[in-house]
Amino acid sequence: MYVKDNMVPSPIVIGPNQSVSEAIDLMSENKLHRLPVVDGAGKLVGLVTEGLIASNTPNNTSTLSVFELNYLLNKLSIKDIMIKDVITIGKEALLEEAAMLMRKNDIGCLPVTDEEGVLEGIITHNDIFTAFIDLLGYNHSGMRYVISIKEDRLGVIQEIAKVIADNDVSISNIAVYKGTRGIEIVVIINGYKDIADKLKEAGYDVTSVIKLKQKF
Repeated sequence: MYVKDNMVPSPIVIGPNQSVSEAIDLMSENKLHRLPVVDGAGKLVGLVTEGLIASNTPNNTSTLSVFELNYLLNKLSIKDIMIKDVITIGKEALLEEAAMLMRKNDIGCLPVTDEEGVLEGIITHNDIFTAFIDLLGYNHSGMRYVISIKEDRLGVIQEIAKVIADNDVSISNIAVYKGTRGIEIVVIINGYKDIADKLKEAGYDVTSVIKLKQKF
């Protein structure tokens, strides 16, 4: 999976000389939490977030009138508060790399730029979560089986796939976990034909069977 397949292309942006008030309006109207900052050529020059705006506006607004507060927000430029040293990623990068970068740097998004620094998109932790859910098939319809494998050996997934195919059903998603419970293979098949007994007859330890329905 690649960043380009999961990013938001051509995201809403703001210029460095625009006001914080304009940024607030853009975020509110489009339900956004951050805005890439680009120059006239479309190159990324910064990033502004809700948190940055909150930390750079008066804490005690009770002594300010609405007009005074609006005046201050209109006078404050994006370039005065934006993050200038922005961590970015290329669209051809693996999705796993984007996830690792976000985790390592404790950030919620990565602007996607080309080699010249021109903004091409943005990918957020929500995009990563959506891709993760889709990869594991949790939002699909069908039967979900967890098969516990006692010993990791060559050809085990091929053997499980053959049992499934022999029962006239097809696999929509498959994943392998290695953890404290050992090796678990999670298989989701299309349709609602229950083949748990067939897998058990073939010698597999089926530890979970769930009927999935599309959730969103």
